[in-house]
Amino acid sequence: MNNDNEEMTSTEKFTGTMNVQEKLKFPEKKLQEYLSDTVPSFEGPLTVKEFKGGQSNPTYQLITPNKKYVLRRKPPGKLLPSAHAVDREYKVITALNSVNFAVPKTYCMCEDESIIGTIFFVMEMVDGRIIWDPTLPGSTPEIRKEIFTEKNRTLAELHNTNFEKIGLGDFGKPGNYFSRQISRWTKQYLASETQDIESMQALIEWLPSNIPGKDETSIVHGDYRIDNMVLHPTQSKVLAVLDWELSTLGHPLGDFTYHLMQWFMPDIANGAGTQSLSNANFKELGIPTAEEYIRMYCEKTNRKEIENIDFYLAYNFFRLAGILQGILGRVRDGTAASEHAEAQGDRVRPLADAGWEYAKRAGAI
Repeated sequence: MNNDNEEMTSTEKFTGTMNVQEKLKFPEKKLQEYLSDTVPSFEGPLTVKEFKGGQSNPTYQLITPNKKYVLRRKPPGKLLPSAHAVDREYKVITALNSVNFAVPKTYCMCEDESIIGTIFFVMEMVDGRIIWDPTLPGSTPEIRKEIFTEKNRTLAELHNTNFEKIGLGDFGKPGNYFSRQISRWTKQYLASETQDIESMQALIEWLPSNIPGKDETSIVHGDYRIDNMVLHPTQSKVLAVLDWELSTLGHPLGDFTYHLMQWFMPDIANGAGTQSLSNANFKELGIPTAEEYIRMYCEKTNRKEIENIDFYLAYNFFRLAGILQGILGRVRDGTAASEHAEAQGDRVRPLADAGWEYAKRAGAI
């Protein structure tokens, strides 16, 4: 379990803004002119800062005398196929905002690469708290329970949203979600591979043939965790869910069990949003156990239980290992957005090993 000093370190590393890294700079005057012509009530002069926490799509704070905005862009340079789809982020956030789901308001999507060098979109800056340590240091047990309940409720609300009614019927291919995801992350892992990991190879072979039979489709966030949401400054309320790069139409249980991984995460090196709850004293902290959290989600989504949970955990450890290997690949290729990205490479093997342990619990030999 992380202590308060470690939480301060994570906050210093990942929260707030910094001067824009040289490799991620762009012509600010050209952006200001574009926004003045495109976004109602936008008025310069414009100051641009870079958010510290972004690992994949570079994210900037746009500061004007009257308002702050957020810009998300596709990173420059060599990229993996289908990655960094900021146009998809814009589409899902805009659609969810139309039914008052907790997302920022969007202002524009720019596919003209001549403005800043890559495509980008602009949305509102939602003021509130971003917390990096899932044990919520400094909170009371009552507040922790409220925040975990709110996180659970928000994800259930997303999965219960009728995606066709809000114009997202073409946001993904309904059905065969796990098969497609396993194929996608296998390809991206192999494209970014920097070391031979036996457990990862074993998962690549075992997972496709052991997918549970029952299929469902909902909007899935793809990276739902405490540091990808903005909490109210003083209340236990989720104001905005952020970072929709991995969102699609998919199986809600794949999404929920990804979020659930923190209860089962090996206690490995510090990293944004993926710290472990496995050694937490749940009763003392006021945090629900994994069983209690599953029951809360099932009640909100009209389920009796979650079957095949060992498969889902094996799949999600494999998937997260693939995501972090992709970050390491971008370090190799010089396109990683975060100055802390290289440290994520140390996490790939422990995640793959944990995934293979759950695969064995699910019957793998």
